[in-house]
Amino acid sequence: MELRVLGYFLTVAREENITKAAALLHITQPTLSRQLMQLEEELGVKLFRRSNHSIVLTEQGMLLKRRAQELVSLAEKTKQELGQREQLSGELSIGSGEYQNSRLLAEILAAFHESHSAVQFEVYGGNSDDIKERIERGTLDVGFLLEPVDVGKYEFVRSPLKEEWGILVSEHSDLAGKERVAPEDLADRPLIFARRDLIKKEIIHWFGEYADRLQIVASGNLPYNLAALGKREMGVFLNLKLDCQYDGMRYIPLFPKLESHTVLAWKKNQTMSPVASAFVSFARKYIHGISDDKI
Repeated sequence: MELRVLGYFLTVAREENITKAAALLHITQPTLSRQLMQLEEELGVKLFRRSNHSIVLTEQGMLLKRRAQELVSLAEKTKQELGQREQLSGELSIGSGEYQNSRLLAEILAAFHESHSAVQFEVYGGNSDDIKERIERGTLDVGFLLEPVDVGKYEFVRSPLKEEWGILVSEHSDLAGKERVAPEDLADRPLIFARRDLIKKEIIHWFGEYADRLQIVASGNLPYNLAALGKREMGVFLNLKLDCQYDGMRYIPLFPKLESHTVLAWKKNQTMSPVASAFVSFARKYIHGISDDKI
């Protein structure tokens, strides 16, 4: 398969009309039709269902569309990276959850952008498991991961800023008046947890002797959705302290205190793009500088 032909295929899939696609591609309609038939012969499948006025992708065609979009996008990104000269340019793809350390990530990205204004940033939001999977697939260059997390395959730098755990409850809850909550305050209450198994283990360990009295009613990976359940008093939402406010909800820290670290991680022994390599070097120095200031 040639990238040029995949580009033709994507244009036809978007326009759902060979004549319109040919005009956009500045080639003749017979030439485009011949290229598509040769692609179908090469793959041994039918990609389109044709009618007099439009064409529709088959199931195999929809699969090729997804793969072709990835291949063409990766090829374009590679072309940009290989074409870089004196001025650093290109795209950095970075993943992060919603943390207090999101402020640190924003500081690092802003400072890096001041020095490299031609670099563009794609920021993906998700939990650490989602981000690791995307790093493995090569769709993310680096990721901010919440510990505990398996970083055996990664190089990383740990942020000195800790994340604090607490609960979000409705302002009408009997817990809303407390300054802090202990394991016994949450035993036998319906609880809402983060989806990650390693995080659940950390929280269960914090409960200690009350762990067998946990009642988990819901879990997920998007804090806003889970906070909405807590506001409806479906359960007590155990979550990290964040800068954002939830109307009708109150944040209360855990006692004894429960904290987590975040790490900026990237794959070991991997050839990185010039942009990603420069960013990793910059972020290392930035975070180490914060660590030195705190000592």
